[in-house]
Order: sequence, then structure tokens, then C-alpha cells
Amino acid sequence: MEPDTAGFFEEPVDYYPPSPPPTSQVYTLQSGEKITLHLVGHSPLEAHHLWNGSRIISKYFESHVSEVKGRTVLELGAGAGLPSIVSAILGAERVVVTDYPDPDLVVNMKKNILGCELIPTVDGQPGNSPIVADGYVWGADATHLLSHLESVKRDKFDVLILADLLFRHSEHGNMISTIEATMSRKKDSTAFVCFTSYRPWLQHKDLAFFDLARQRGFLVEKILEEKMDKAMFENDPGDEDVRKTVTGFTLRWPDEKCI
Repeated sequence: MEPDTAGFFEEPVDYYPPSPPPTSQVYTLQSGEKITLHLVGHSPLEAHHLWNGSRIISKYFESHVSEVKGRTVLELGAGAGLPSIVSAILGAERVVVTDYPDPDLVVNMKKNILGCELIPTVDGQPGNSPIVADGYVWGADATHLLSHLESVKRDKFDVLILADLLFRHSEHGNMISTIEATMSRKKDSTAFVCFTSYRPWLQHKDLAFFDLARQRGFLVEKILEEKMDKAMFENDPGDEDVRKTVTGFTLRWPDEKCI
């Protein structure tokens, strides 16, 4: 008689822990107005965090409004999309906020856009927002991202934002390829790269991004350094001062490569 194996290989109902629920965090503008940002409950791409790099570059834009006002902006690996939303509030002409084309991530970015009443409308038309969310894989064909600029009669973006992406060392080349493919050749076009070395023992690998950018012909300049009150992940190993420090650099085209 054959043994009854029905259900033998089935896992118990509670075998896997439940997925963490979505969360939210609040960013306060210098005006005192608040932006509520929804975060997915969990993401293998780390999009369930509101990273310090996104907070600090948003703060920088508030103090340097001309960097984004009236300009076209593309954010890579945006997660909740805070710097993009702040750019739209500050008067950017067109903002495209992107992350990996996972439906949950893209829907969450759209939710944050629709939920922010501080974003101005275009020509005063309800629902006509200067900011749009889209999915994108770094290094892939960026044609669909550039198509979002057709309404403002631009070919490429004036400003790119990369906030806390450098810990993905194997993707540095793809990030730079995307900058090359999407950033305008105008002299004042700029890619803002803001990050913390959350694994201090690998800081040299984070910084290798800028060596590669120089090799690919970009001018690299450090523009900010700010130490947070506490490390984002307090129980992580490594030098705490390094884990508290947010650093910002710019990438620009050299004059001979500008139009």
C-alpha cells in the first residue's frame, strides 16, 4: 500500500513571515510645509527606506533653487521620489522620477506625486502635473524617458539626481551610461550624486564611481558634506562618523563636449 503523501511537501500557513506593511515618513520643507511620503513595505532594491542622501539633496535644492527652477529633471533609483517632488515644488519645468520597473515601486511613486498638494499644476489645469513617474533599468535604452520631454520641447534633461545609489558597485557603469544618454550637453547641465558610505570598509568602492566618471570624460566636483545627528542604521558595523556623513558631488560635461 502506497503511503499517503498528500500535503507532505506543503509548507505550513505561517512558514514564511508576513511581508512588512507599507510605512510613511514626513519631510519638512524650509517653509514649514510638510510632504508625506509613502514607502513600500519591503523591497529587495532597498526602496522601503527614505535615504539620507535624498533628504540632503532636497535640502540643497531648497537653498539653491536656481539649480532646478525652470529646468528639466530626471531622478534615477528614486524610491519614494523626495528630491523629484521637491524639484517640482520649486518650479522645475518637467520632472521624471524613476525606479526599477517593479509595479509596486512605480505605483508608490505615483501615489506620492498625486498625494502632494504642494506640486503646482501646469497652466493651472487640475491634474496637469509637471512630474511623472516611470520605470527604468539603469543602462537600458532611455528613449521612453526622453519622450516625457516632448511636451516641453526639450531633447534631454538639464539635471539628473542620483541619491544613495553608489553602494551598488556593479551598476556604476550603467549609471554613468544613463547620464551620458540623458543629460543635455548644455554647459550648465548637472548630475547631482549624493550618498553615504553605509559600509565604511567599502567606501573606496563607492568613491570608485567618480574615478570611472572622470575616465568617461566628466568633470567631478564635491559640493557638500553634512553630518547627520545619527547613523541611518544605528546598529550597523563600521566607523559611525562615516555612516553619519552625507556627501554630494556634481558631474558636468567639459566645455569641449558642450553645445
